[in-house]
Amino acid sequence: MTATLENDLWVRRFHPSPASAIRLVALPHAGGSASYLFPVSRALSPTVEVLAIQYPGRQDRRHEPVLDSVADLADGVFEALRPWLDRPVALFGHSMGAVLAYEVGLRLQTRTGQPPVRLFASGRRAPSRVRDERYVHTRDDAGVLRELARLSGSDPRVLGDPELLPMILPAVRGDYKAVETYRTDPDQRLDAPITVLTGDADPMTTVDEAHDWARHTTAECDVRVYPGGHFYLNDHAADVIKLIGAELHRAVPGGPAA
Repeated sequence: MTATLENDLWVRRFHPSPASAIRLVALPHAGGSASYLFPVSRALSPTVEVLAIQYPGRQDRRHEPVLDSVADLADGVFEALRPWLDRPVALFGHSMGAVLAYEVGLRLQTRTGQPPVRLFASGRRAPSRVRDERYVHTRDDAGVLRELARLSGSDPRVLGDPELLPMILPAVRGDYKAVETYRTDPDQRLDAPITVLTGDADPMTTVDEAHDWARHTTAECDVRVYPGGHFYLNDHAADVIKLIGAELHRAVPGGPAA
């Protein structure tokens, strides 16, 4: 498999697994980076090859313009994935990454005729559930930082470092704008089963809002609820990874062992 430099910017293949029967495309949360998904890649290899997505505007891509729309991000991810579609593909996304994974799945379905084998949507209410609330991306820097602290997904040392903040805030604000202004086509459905993962105390997603992911698939929709808040998966990583492996084993003959 040979990928272009442009694709390498988007796709991080931490643990190449040439003998795997399936690839899992993993998309991080708002403000997140591909490195957040390194433990998932390590745990699932070599039976699943994880392609962790690196968005523009962070880490080694920090000098690139931030893309502040889900549509633009999904187009970029889809184009970067073209060289990697020689095996079945599943999608995993957390928070913003969940709706982005859904949109990438729709592009795979409509533009290649091959939907993903499964979508794992974590920490995000269904695309059709829109809340009437003040957008985080319109707040001042202090307001954005308060939101990050509320969700407990960022290292407090980073949030308190005046030298690092100018490097991360533009990407965070752009990501929040992307997900907060995102609206889906209500007539579209993904022809793939969806596994929804959520914390029982997540301020961003109620269990009812999680169940509404069923409106966005023509197949089954399974909802799994874990103790915890928006970043419940930090405390339940082993269980989540085991679930992903088991579902992919069911989806693809010769796939990962459960």
